[in-house]
Amino acid sequence: MARPRVLAIAEAANPEWVSVPLVGWSLASALRSVADVHIVTQIRNREAFLRAGLIEGQDFTAIDSEAFARPMWHLAERLRMGEGKGWTVVQAINAISYPHFERLVWKTFGAAIRRGAYDIVHRITPLSPTISSSLAGKCAQAGVPFVLGPLNGGVPWPKGFDAERRAEKEWLSYTRSAYKLLPGRRATLRQAAAILAGSHHTATEIPTEHEGKTLYIPENGIDPARFNRIAAPDGTLRGAFVGRLVPYKGPDMLIEAAAPLLREGRLRLDIIGDGPMRPQLEQLARGLPGITFHGWQAHEAVQDILSQCHLLPFPSIREFGGGVVLEAMALGVVPLIVDYAGPGELVQDGWGLKVPCGTREEITGHFARTLRALADDPSGLPAMAQAARARVASHFLWSRKAEQVAQVYDWVLNGKPGHGPQFFD
Repeated sequence: MARPRVLAIAEAANPEWVSVPLVGWSLASALRSVADVHIVTQIRNREAFLRAGLIEGQDFTAIDSEAFARPMWHLAERLRMGEGKGWTVVQAINAISYPHFERLVWKTFGAAIRRGAYDIVHRITPLSPTISSSLAGKCAQAGVPFVLGPLNGGVPWPKGFDAERRAEKEWLSYTRSAYKLLPGRRATLRQAAAILAGSHHTATEIPTEHEGKTLYIPENGIDPARFNRIAAPDGTLRGAFVGRLVPYKGPDMLIEAAAPLLREGRLRLDIIGDGPMRPQLEQLARGLPGITFHGWQAHEAVQDILSQCHLLPFPSIREFGGGVVLEAMALGVVPLIVDYAGPGELVQDGWGLKVPCGTREEITGHFARTLRALADDPSGLPAMAQAARARVASHFLWSRKAEQVAQVYDWVLNGKPGHGPQFFD
Protein backbone atom coordinates (compact mmCIF):
# COMPACT_ATOMS: atom_id res chain seq x y z
CA MET A 1 0.00 0.00 0.00
CA ALA A 2 1.39 3.41 -0.99
CA ARG A 3 2.35 5.85 1.73
CA PRO A 4 -0.06 8.78 1.96
CA ARG A 5 1.17 12.17 0.80
CA VAL A 6 0.59 14.58 3.67
CA LEU A 7 0.83 18.34 3.89
CA ALA A 8 1.48 18.90 7.61
CA ILE A 9 0.58 22.38 8.82
CA ALA A 10 2.64 23.18 11.93
CA GLU A 11 2.87 26.93 12.34
CA ALA A 12 4.55 26.34 15.72
CA ALA A 13 7.24 23.69 15.26
CA ASN A 14 10.79 23.97 16.51
CA PRO A 15 13.19 21.25 17.71
CA GLU A 16 15.14 23.74 19.81
CA TRP A 17 12.23 25.06 21.85
CA VAL A 18 9.84 23.50 24.36
CA SER A 19 6.08 23.26 24.93
CA VAL A 20 3.83 23.63 21.84
CA PRO A 21 6.66 24.21 19.30
CA LEU A 22 8.39 21.00 20.43
CA VAL A 23 5.11 19.07 20.17
CA GLY A 24 4.56 20.45 16.67
CA TRP A 25 8.06 19.53 15.57
CA SER A 26 8.06 16.12 17.20
CA LEU A 27 4.77 14.92 15.72
CA ALA A 28 5.37 16.38 12.28
CA SER A 29 8.84 14.81 12.18
CA ALA A 30 7.65 11.43 13.47
CA LEU A 31 4.98 11.27 10.76
CA ARG A 32 7.74 11.19 8.15
CA SER A 33 8.26 7.53 9.11
CA VAL A 34 4.71 6.57 8.06
CA ALA A 35 3.91 9.05 5.28
CA ASP A 36 5.47 11.29 2.66
CA VAL A 37 5.26 14.51 4.66
CA HIS A 38 5.93 18.09 3.66
CA ILE A 39 5.90 20.36 6.71
CA VAL A 40 4.63 23.93 6.50
CA THR A 41 5.83 26.13 9.35
CA GLN A 42 6.35 29.78 10.21
CA ILE A 43 9.49 31.61 9.10
CA ARG A 44 10.76 31.95 12.69
CA ASN A 45 11.43 28.19 12.69
CA ARG A 46 13.35 28.07 9.41
CA GLU A 47 16.90 28.13 10.77
CA ALA A 48 16.15 25.43 13.36
CA PHE A 49 14.71 23.20 10.61
CA LEU A 50 17.85 23.69 8.54
CA ARG A 51 20.08 22.92 11.54
CA ALA A 52 18.08 19.73 12.05
CA GLY A 53 19.03 18.62 8.54
CA LEU A 54 15.74 19.20 6.69
CA ILE A 55 15.90 20.48 3.12
CA GLU A 56 13.91 23.61 2.36
CA GLY A 57 11.52 23.16 -0.54
CA GLN A 58 11.78 19.39 -0.35
CA ASP A 59 11.04 18.60 3.31
CA PHE A 60 9.52 21.85 4.46
CA THR A 61 8.34 25.31 3.52
CA ALA A 62 8.63 28.34 5.80
CA ILE A 63 5.80 30.85 5.46
CA ASP A 64 6.65 34.48 6.20
CA SER A 65 3.62 35.89 8.06
CA GLU A 66 5.72 38.23 10.20
CA ALA A 67 4.20 41.42 8.80
CA PHE A 68 1.07 40.60 10.81
CA ALA A 69 2.31 38.03 13.33
CA ARG A 70 5.09 40.11 14.87
CA PRO A 71 3.04 43.18 15.88
CA MET A 72 0.30 40.91 17.20
CA TRP A 73 2.86 39.02 19.27
CA HIS A 74 4.10 42.29 20.75
CA LEU A 75 0.50 43.25 21.55
CA ALA A 76 -0.04 39.92 23.32
CA GLU A 77 3.13 40.44 25.36
CA ARG A 78 1.86 43.80 26.55
CA LEU A 79 -1.63 42.56 27.37
CA ARG A 80 -0.52 39.45 29.27
CA MET A 81 0.89 41.67 32.08
CA GLY A 82 3.95 39.62 32.92
CA GLU A 83 6.28 37.05 31.41
CA GLY A 84 4.67 33.62 31.29
CA LYS A 85 1.27 34.95 32.40
CA GLY A 86 -2.07 35.62 30.74
CA TRP A 87 -2.02 32.49 28.56
CA THR A 88 -5.70 32.92 27.63
CA VAL A 89 -4.96 36.45 26.41
CA VAL A 90 -2.11 35.13 24.25
CA GLN A 91 -4.41 32.52 22.70
CA ALA A 92 -7.06 35.17 22.01
CA ILE A 93 -4.52 37.31 20.14
CA ASN A 94 -3.25 34.22 18.32
CA ALA A 95 -6.80 33.51 17.19
CA ILE A 96 -6.75 36.93 15.52
CA SER A 97 -3.30 36.65 13.93
CA TYR A 98 -3.21 32.96 12.91
CA PRO A 99 -5.79 33.12 10.07
CA HIS A 100 -3.34 35.27 8.07
CA PHE A 101 -0.88 32.38 8.20
CA GLU A 102 -3.46 29.97 6.77
CA ARG A 103 -4.32 32.44 3.99
CA LEU A 104 -0.64 32.45 3.00
CA VAL A 105 -0.54 28.64 3.19
CA TRP A 106 -3.46 28.41 0.77
CA LYS A 107 -1.88 31.00 -1.53
CA THR A 108 1.26 28.84 -1.64
CA PHE A 109 -0.26 25.35 -1.72
CA GLY A 110 -3.89 25.79 -2.80
CA ALA A 111 -3.26 24.90 -6.44
CA ALA A 112 -1.32 21.76 -5.46
CA ILE A 113 -4.08 20.69 -3.06
CA ARG A 114 -6.76 21.18 -5.72
CA ARG A 115 -4.87 19.13 -8.30
CA GLY A 116 -4.45 16.21 -5.87
CA ALA A 117 -0.77 16.56 -5.00
CA TYR A 118 -1.60 15.65 -1.39
CA ASP A 119 -3.83 12.88 -0.06
CA ILE A 120 -4.32 14.55 3.32
CA VAL A 121 -3.85 17.98 4.86
CA HIS A 122 -3.16 17.72 8.60
CA ARG A 123 -3.14 20.81 10.81
CA ILE A 124 -1.01 19.86 13.82
CA THR A 125 -0.66 23.29 15.42
CA PRO A 126 -2.13 25.46 16.85
CA LEU A 127 -3.14 23.01 19.57
CA SER A 128 -5.83 25.33 20.92
CA PRO A 129 -9.40 24.22 20.12
CA THR A 130 -10.44 27.89 20.03
CA ILE A 131 -8.70 28.65 16.71
CA SER A 132 -10.71 27.81 13.60
CA SER A 133 -9.32 26.89 10.18
CA SER A 134 -10.20 28.29 6.77
CA LEU A 135 -8.18 25.45 5.24
CA ALA A 136 -10.72 22.89 6.44
CA GLY A 137 -13.43 24.20 4.13
CA LYS A 138 -11.10 24.74 1.19
CA CYS A 139 -9.75 21.21 1.49
CA ALA A 140 -13.29 19.83 1.72
CA GLN A 141 -14.20 21.65 -1.50
CA ALA A 142 -11.10 20.19 -3.15
CA GLY A 143 -12.04 16.68 -1.97
CA VAL A 144 -8.92 16.32 0.21
CA PRO A 145 -9.44 15.06 3.80
CA PHE A 146 -8.48 17.57 6.48
CA VAL A 147 -7.25 16.20 9.83
CA LEU A 148 -7.35 18.54 12.82
CA GLY A 149 -5.28 18.16 15.97
CA PRO A 150 -4.21 17.22 18.49
CA LEU A 151 -6.39 19.85 20.14
CA ASN A 152 -5.90 20.58 23.81
CA GLY A 153 -6.36 23.32 26.38
CA GLY A 154 -9.00 25.22 28.26
CA VAL A 155 -9.01 23.05 31.36
CA PRO A 156 -11.23 24.83 33.93
CA TRP A 157 -9.57 26.29 37.00
CA PRO A 158 -10.37 24.12 40.04
CA LYS A 159 -12.55 25.66 42.72
CA GLY A 160 -10.66 27.38 45.49
CA PHE A 161 -7.78 28.66 43.36
CA ASP A 162 -9.05 32.12 42.41
CA ALA A 163 -5.98 33.73 43.98
CA GLU A 164 -3.72 31.67 41.71
CA ARG A 165 -5.96 32.48 38.75
CA ARG A 166 -5.62 36.19 39.42
CA ALA A 167 -1.87 35.89 39.95
CA GLU A 168 -1.62 34.29 36.50
CA LYS A 169 -3.53 37.27 34.99
CA GLU A 170 -6.11 34.85 33.64
CA TRP A 171 -8.96 37.35 33.64
CA LEU A 172 -10.02 36.40 30.12
CA SER A 173 -10.43 32.74 31.13
CA TYR A 174 -13.77 33.64 32.75
CA THR A 175 -15.24 34.16 29.27
CA ARG A 176 -13.24 31.55 27.34
CA SER A 177 -16.23 29.30 26.60
CA ALA A 178 -17.64 32.03 24.34
CA TYR A 179 -15.40 30.68 21.56
CA LYS A 180 -17.91 27.84 21.07
CA LEU A 181 -20.37 30.35 19.59
CA LEU A 182 -18.03 31.43 16.79
CA PRO A 183 -19.28 30.31 13.36
CA GLY A 184 -15.74 29.50 12.21
CA ARG A 185 -15.45 26.85 14.90
CA ARG A 186 -18.62 25.05 13.85
CA ALA A 187 -17.60 25.07 10.20
CA THR A 188 -14.09 23.81 10.97
CA LEU A 189 -15.36 20.85 12.99
CA ARG A 190 -17.99 20.01 10.37
CA GLN A 191 -15.52 20.12 7.48
CA ALA A 192 -12.73 18.16 9.21
CA ALA A 193 -12.50 14.49 8.26
CA ALA A 194 -11.03 13.59 11.66
CA ILE A 195 -10.49 15.44 14.92
CA LEU A 196 -7.69 14.42 17.29
CA ALA A 197 -8.42 15.33 20.92
CA GLY A 198 -5.29 15.63 23.05
CA SER A 199 -7.20 15.26 26.32
CA HIS A 200 -10.47 13.89 27.62
CA HIS A 201 -11.53 17.42 28.57
CA THR A 202 -11.04 18.69 25.02
CA ALA A 203 -12.95 15.69 23.69
CA THR A 204 -15.92 16.73 25.83
CA GLU A 205 -15.87 20.18 24.19
CA ILE A 206 -16.42 18.67 20.73
CA PRO A 207 -20.16 18.70 19.87
CA THR A 208 -21.82 15.29 20.00
CA GLU A 209 -22.57 15.25 16.27
CA HIS A 210 -18.81 14.93 15.65
CA GLU A 211 -18.14 12.13 18.14
CA GLY A 212 -17.83 9.56 15.37
CA LYS A 213 -14.75 11.27 13.95
CA THR A 214 -13.16 12.41 17.23
CA LEU A 215 -10.25 10.33 18.51
CA TYR A 216 -8.36 10.67 21.78
CA ILE A 217 -4.59 10.78 21.34
CA PRO A 218 -2.68 12.64 24.11
CA GLU A 219 -0.65 15.50 22.67
CA ASN A 220 2.68 14.78 24.36
CA GLY A 221 5.22 12.13 23.53
CA ILE A 222 8.79 11.12 24.19
CA ASP A 223 11.81 11.13 21.92
CA PRO A 224 14.10 8.39 23.26
CA ALA A 225 17.08 10.23 21.81
CA ARG A 226 16.34 13.14 24.15
CA PHE A 227 15.34 11.13 27.24
CA ASN A 228 17.56 8.10 27.24
CA ARG A 229 18.74 7.59 30.82
CA ILE A 230 17.55 5.18 33.49
CA ALA A 231 17.14 6.65 36.95
CA ALA A 232 19.43 5.13 39.57
CA PRO A 233 18.58 6.80 42.89
CA ASP A 234 19.94 5.57 46.18
CA GLY A 235 19.91 6.54 49.82
CA THR A 236 17.48 9.11 51.17
CA LEU A 237 14.18 9.59 49.37
CA ARG A 238 14.75 12.25 46.73
CA GLY A 239 12.26 14.16 44.60
CA ALA A 240 12.51 16.81 41.92
CA PHE A 241 10.00 19.45 40.86
CA VAL A 242 10.46 20.47 37.21
CA GLY A 243 8.63 23.44 35.75
CA ARG A 244 8.08 27.16 35.73
CA LEU A 245 7.84 28.64 39.19
CA VAL A 246 4.33 30.02 38.85
CA PRO A 247 1.26 29.74 41.10
CA TYR A 248 -0.77 27.12 39.23
CA LYS A 249 2.08 24.60 39.24
CA GLY A 250 2.05 24.58 43.05
CA PRO A 251 5.75 24.62 43.99
CA ASP A 252 4.83 26.44 47.21
CA MET A 253 2.40 23.65 48.12
CA LEU A 254 5.16 21.12 47.55
CA ILE A 255 7.65 22.92 49.80
CA GLU A 256 5.06 23.22 52.56
CA ALA A 257 4.20 19.52 52.24
CA ALA A 258 7.85 18.47 52.21
CA ALA A 259 9.04 20.76 55.02
CA PRO A 260 8.65 18.30 57.95
CA LEU A 261 10.57 15.54 56.14
CA LEU A 262 13.24 17.99 55.03
CA ARG A 263 13.75 19.10 58.64
CA GLU A 264 14.02 15.44 59.69
CA GLY A 265 16.62 14.74 57.00
CA ARG A 266 14.39 12.08 55.43
CA LEU A 267 13.84 13.80 52.10
CA ARG A 268 15.90 15.72 49.57
CA LEU A 269 14.15 18.06 47.16
CA ASP A 270 15.41 19.58 43.90
CA ILE A 271 13.58 22.54 42.38
CA ILE A 272 14.38 22.78 38.66
CA GLY A 273 13.04 25.83 36.86
CA ASP A 274 12.66 29.55 37.20
CA GLY A 275 9.90 32.10 37.32
CA PRO A 276 8.30 34.94 39.23
CA MET A 277 7.71 32.87 42.38
CA ARG A 278 11.37 32.04 42.93
CA PRO A 279 12.10 34.76 45.55
CA GLN A 280 8.95 33.78 47.46
CA LEU A 281 9.87 30.10 47.33
CA GLU A 282 13.44 30.70 48.47
CA GLN A 283 12.07 32.68 51.41
CA LEU A 284 9.65 29.83 52.20
CA ALA A 285 12.54 27.33 52.09
CA ARG A 286 14.90 29.43 54.23
CA GLY A 287 16.33 27.28 56.99
CA LEU A 288 15.15 24.01 55.43
CA PRO A 289 18.00 21.53 54.81
CA GLY A 290 18.04 19.27 51.78
CA ILE A 291 16.38 21.61 49.26
CA THR A 292 18.24 22.96 46.22
CA PHE A 293 17.10 25.56 43.70
CA HIS A 294 18.77 24.83 40.36
CA GLY A 295 17.09 27.52 38.24
CA TRP A 296 16.53 26.96 34.56
CA GLN A 297 18.48 24.02 33.14
CA ALA A 298 19.01 22.61 29.65
CA HIS A 299 17.27 19.27 29.13
CA GLU A 300 20.53 17.31 29.45
CA ALA A 301 21.14 18.85 32.86
CA VAL A 302 17.53 18.17 33.84
CA GLN A 303 18.14 14.50 33.07
CA ASP A 304 21.30 14.53 35.16
CA ILE A 305 19.31 15.69 38.19
CA LEU A 306 16.12 13.72 37.58
CA SER A 307 17.97 10.46 37.06
CA GLN A 308 19.19 10.68 40.66
CA CYS A 309 15.64 10.96 42.00
CA HIS A 310 12.95 8.53 43.09
CA LEU A 311 10.03 10.88 42.55
CA LEU A 312 8.63 13.72 40.49
CA PRO A 313 6.36 15.44 43.04
CA PHE A 314 4.32 17.76 40.82
CA PRO A 315 1.25 19.40 42.39
CA SER A 316 0.14 21.40 39.35
CA ILE A 317 -3.58 22.10 39.37
CA ARG A 318 -4.05 23.16 35.72
CA GLU A 319 -1.76 21.25 33.39
CA PHE A 320 -3.10 20.69 29.87
CA GLY A 321 -0.70 18.02 28.64
CA GLY A 322 1.77 17.10 31.34
CA GLY A 323 4.85 16.54 29.20
CA VAL A 324 7.18 16.69 32.21
CA VAL A 325 5.28 13.77 33.73
CA LEU A 326 6.02 11.62 30.68
CA GLU A 327 9.65 12.71 30.70
CA ALA A 328 10.02 11.58 34.30
CA MET A 329 8.28 8.28 33.55
CA ALA A 330 10.61 7.71 30.59
CA LEU A 331 13.57 7.91 32.99
CA GLY A 332 11.93 5.63 35.54
CA VAL A 333 11.11 8.42 37.98
CA VAL A 334 7.74 7.85 39.66
CA PRO A 335 5.29 10.78 39.26
CA LEU A 336 3.30 12.03 42.24
CA ILE A 337 0.59 14.30 40.83
CA VAL A 338 -2.82 15.86 41.39
CA ASP A 339 -5.57 13.81 39.78
CA TYR A 340 -6.75 16.55 37.43
CA ALA A 341 -6.38 17.44 33.75
CA GLY A 342 -3.39 16.16 31.73
CA PRO A 343 -1.31 14.49 34.45
CA GLY A 344 -4.40 12.78 35.84
CA GLU A 345 -4.96 11.14 32.45
CA LEU A 346 -1.37 10.00 32.04
CA VAL A 347 -0.84 8.48 35.50
CA GLN A 348 -2.57 5.36 36.76
CA ASP A 349 -2.05 3.05 39.72
CA GLY A 350 0.94 0.85 39.10
CA TRP A 351 3.20 3.42 37.46
CA GLY A 352 2.51 6.53 39.52
CA LEU A 353 0.75 8.10 42.47
CA LYS A 354 -2.21 10.49 42.45
CA VAL A 355 -3.86 12.60 45.11
CA PRO A 356 -7.40 14.00 44.78
CA CYS A 357 -7.86 17.53 43.50
CA GLY A 358 -9.24 19.70 46.27
CA THR A 359 -8.48 22.90 48.09
CA ARG A 360 -4.96 24.14 48.51
CA GLU A 361 -4.91 22.81 52.09
CA GLU A 362 -6.25 19.42 51.01
CA ILE A 363 -3.69 18.97 48.22
CA THR A 364 -0.84 20.04 50.50
CA GLY A 365 -2.02 17.59 53.16
CA HIS A 366 -2.31 14.71 50.69
CA PHE A 367 1.18 15.38 49.37
CA ALA A 368 2.59 15.55 52.91
CA ARG A 369 1.03 12.22 53.87
CA THR A 370 2.09 10.49 50.65
CA LEU A 371 5.67 11.71 50.95
CA ARG A 372 5.83 10.53 54.56
CA ALA A 373 4.45 7.12 53.63
CA LEU A 374 7.12 6.77 50.94
CA ALA A 375 9.86 7.88 53.32
CA ASP A 376 8.65 5.23 55.78
CA ASP A 377 8.45 2.50 53.13
CA PRO A 378 9.94 3.15 49.68
CA SER A 379 9.92 -0.54 48.73
CA GLY A 380 7.16 -0.14 46.13
CA LEU A 381 8.94 2.53 44.11
CA PRO A 382 11.23 0.32 41.96
CA ALA A 383 8.32 -1.66 40.53
CA MET A 384 6.40 1.54 39.77
CA ALA A 385 9.48 3.03 38.12
CA GLN A 386 9.84 0.00 35.86
CA ALA A 387 6.13 0.09 34.99
CA ALA A 388 6.36 3.81 34.20
CA ARG A 389 9.15 3.22 31.70
CA ALA A 390 7.21 0.35 30.13
CA ARG A 391 4.08 2.51 29.80
CA VAL A 392 6.02 5.20 27.94
CA ALA A 393 7.62 2.63 25.66
CA SER A 394 4.29 1.05 24.75
CA HIS A 395 2.14 4.17 24.38
CA PHE A 396 4.03 7.45 24.35
CA LEU A 397 7.04 7.31 22.06
CA TRP A 398 6.62 9.66 19.11
CA SER A 399 7.10 6.69 16.81
CA ARG A 400 4.08 5.05 18.45
CA LYS A 401 2.02 8.20 17.99
CA ALA A 402 2.98 8.30 14.34
CA GLU A 403 1.64 4.76 13.97
CA GLN A 404 -1.63 5.82 15.59
CA VAL A 405 -2.01 8.83 13.31
CA ALA A 406 -1.24 6.58 10.34
CA GLN A 407 -4.29 4.54 11.35
CA VAL A 408 -6.33 7.73 11.30
CA TYR A 409 -5.03 8.55 7.81
CA ASP A 410 -5.98 5.07 6.62
CA TRP A 411 -9.40 5.49 8.18
CA VAL A 412 -10.24 8.81 6.50
CA LEU A 413 -8.82 7.73 3.14
CA ASN A 414 -10.95 4.58 3.18
CA GLY A 415 -14.12 6.48 4.07
CA LYS A 416 -15.17 4.79 7.29
CA PRO A 417 -16.58 7.57 9.48
CA GLY A 418 -17.85 6.37 12.82
CA HIS A 419 -15.62 3.30 12.79
CA GLY A 420 -12.25 4.78 13.56
CA PRO A 421 -9.54 3.29 15.75
CA GLN A 422 -9.97 3.92 19.46
CA PHE A 423 -6.88 4.75 21.50
CA PHE A 424 -6.14 4.90 25.21
CA ASP A 425 -9.29 3.40 26.70
